[in-house]
Amino acid sequence: MELSNRVSKVTPSSTLAITAKAKELKAEGLDVIGLGAGEPDFNTPENIIQAACSSMEEGHTKYTATAGLPELKQAIIGKFQRDQGLDYKASEIIVTNGAKHALYTLFQVILNDGDEVIIPTPYWVSYPEQVKLAGGQPVFINGEESNHFKITGKQLEEAITSKTKAVIINSPSNPTGMIYSKAELAEIGKVCKLHNVLIISDEIYEKLLYDGNEHVSIAQLSPELKNLTVIINGVSKSHSMTGWRIGYAAGNEKIIKAMADVASHSTSNPTTSSQYGAIEAYNGTQEPVEEMRAAFEKRMNTAFEKLNQIPGVTCLKPQGAFYFFPNVSKAAEMSGFHHVDHFVEALLEEALVAVVPGSGFGSPENIRLSYATSLDLLEEAIGRIHAFVESKSK
Repeated sequence: MELSNRVSKVTPSSTLAITAKAKELKAEGLDVIGLGAGEPDFNTPENIIQAACSSMEEGHTKYTATAGLPELKQAIIGKFQRDQGLDYKASEIIVTNGAKHALYTLFQVILNDGDEVIIPTPYWVSYPEQVKLAGGQPVFINGEESNHFKITGKQLEEAITSKTKAVIINSPSNPTGMIYSKAELAEIGKVCKLHNVLIISDEIYEKLLYDGNEHVSIAQLSPELKNLTVIINGVSKSHSMTGWRIGYAAGNEKIIKAMADVASHSTSNPTTSSQYGAIEAYNGTQEPVEEMRAAFEKRMNTAFEKLNQIPGVTCLKPQGAFYFFPNVSKAAEMSGFHHVDHFVEALLEEALVAVVPGSGFGSPENIRLSYATSLDLLEEAIGRIHAFVESKSK
């Protein structure tokens, strides 16, 4: 049986081979250090776990509305009001099975065959694949490293065509950890208003900020931009709830209703007990969120200097999220490799350090290292990379 043309367009994740190899080496008893994690290494806070357990004990184990519990929508509305001064109605919010599902469903309802979505590079690996699965066409704009991997309004203006439907802004960014300033967002917003381009604002890392940096949503800048923006967020990264699968989208009521209609025929409601946990995540104490953020900041500041001491490695200091995204092209060349992907493979096989090649993010000169791991392991891994490069360069 032949598979659909839609599926044939999807590119497998470039991280799969590295992940599989790392697991294979670990199974052989080798001391592999994995820096590929896209999730916090902290457990979900106890108050959230207890809220979910209590909900089940109280009999909340049945279906909910497809778009989410009214109480959770109110908790999300309260979060927007507290954190960003944004006002949303319940009909402008849909709760989904993780933020990834929110994005997937959004593309399904806004894209027709051939519609273009502008995606800045480096990008999160699933953006272009989800666009293609919805029949759309990804259009890439290079976020120059000299501009902290961010695009400009001028670049956006030059990329827009009659087929452009939306642009994705991910701030703080996975994989770079960079943040768009208010002025940069205003410049992008001006172009989007002029051409009536939908803004998809992925804000999943908004709580993980360092060195006094602040998160600004483009929807905060004006009522016009709020109406033109769909915010994607969730509790996975902020509250260490990756496995709970609770995300959400907030935006135009017509779009949100269409997303709920699609979800009603695909996933139905997000897991009921997870929704009750998410209510507690937003309505309960935020102390564990700050404790986790502070731990990430300490790791980042400690490891950052050591990373830049590796010969041939240059790295911008992350402003948020929990990733380093160093340029290792010179280190790879010094080590005798023509491609960074080959450097990454050898790093795993010989130094027993698993990192994610930047090619999967549209940035083949870089690698992504997660500092969502203990400081001891992080420093050990960076030490191994340093020793590997030096030994190969002799």
